[in-house]
Amino acid sequence: MEIERKFLIRQLPKHLESYPCHFIEQAYLCTSPVVRIRRQDDSYILTYKGAGMMSREEYNLPLTKEAYQHLLPKTDGNIITKKRYLIPFNDELTIELDLFQGKFDGLILAEVEFPDEATANSFTPPLWFGEDVTFSGKYHNSWLSRQDV
Repeated sequence: MEIERKFLIRQLPKHLESYPCHFIEQAYLCTSPVVRIRRQDDSYILTYKGAGMMSREEYNLPLTKEAYQHLLPKTDGNIITKKRYLIPFNDELTIELDLFQGKFDGLILAEVEFPDEATANSFTPPLWFGEDVTFSGKYHNSWLSRQDV
């Protein structure tokens, strides 16, 4: 089960370059239900996500580089590319800060995953976060993959 909240970003945190960063490329074989392939640095993953906004089923399966390259031309819509910074928060949580590239250059979102819904509902974001867009489907990557830009 994935439990996460998503936020637009008002301003970037200081010393962003000091945090671990990953390059992500992902594309969608299906958006209802979500079936996604992702390359994160040198690892490859096939993901299934069930319905939902803040809480939903999520299953990840490893792919080989060859399998990823075979599936990539079979995807629909935009290929999403972004840099993801991993920022520790409150000793227990990690902020995943996504700086989108390519067609969505300029979009900056933060996601925070939680162990349970109570923790998610009681979360107070840092001041540099902007609007909470958890319940807006237009900020899901699967929705972005289908948009003309």
